[in-house]
Amino acid sequence: MKNTNIIIVGVGGQGILLTSKILGYLALDMGENVKVSEVHGMSQRGGSVITHVRIGQEVHSPLIDAGEADFVLSFEKLEALRAEHFLNGQGVLISNTQEILPMPVIMGAAAYPGEQPKGRETVLLDALSLAETAGNAKAVNIVLLGVLSRYMEWPEAKWETAIAACVPPKTLEVNLRAFKAGRQA
Repeated sequence: MKNTNIIIVGVGGQGILLTSKILGYLALDMGENVKVSEVHGMSQRGGSVITHVRIGQEVHSPLIDAGEADFVLSFEKLEALRAEHFLNGQGVLISNTQEILPMPVIMGAAAYPGEQPKGRETVLLDALSLAETAGNAKAVNIVLLGVLSRYMEWPEAKWETAIAACVPPKTLEVNLRAFKAGRQA
């Protein structure tokens, strides 16, 4: 596999760290080198969270610079807007359309941006509805992983193995349904 750089963004509690863990497990299972860097910020209070995931045969640094990401995977629309500068010229932006209002917007000190995120290729979907249909609103991250999996050369069964290895056993069936919903979206 060629080196692949993935930025994962969202707000605290959306499963950003679990998503990077699944990608890391999958990359190692496929014989790739992987580096992950997490920036938690105010994640426990619903603030921004960003994770850098670099995958390939030779990965030396865990950080992805602006203009170097092959994919931005966003769990919330505003976070997609904040992270789209990471995309390279061929980058794909995959984003949930859900809007989670940050505190300045709630307090009336700012307005939620009206523009839509964009990449060379942009996939915007209501991942929250797909996750709810799968059985758990918290599975938005797994729905988005399902979408991402369509762009990567790894077999679907390997993705499912990585999900099974990283999620609690009692949530496995819901997460597998969410993954399949994302793949089919």
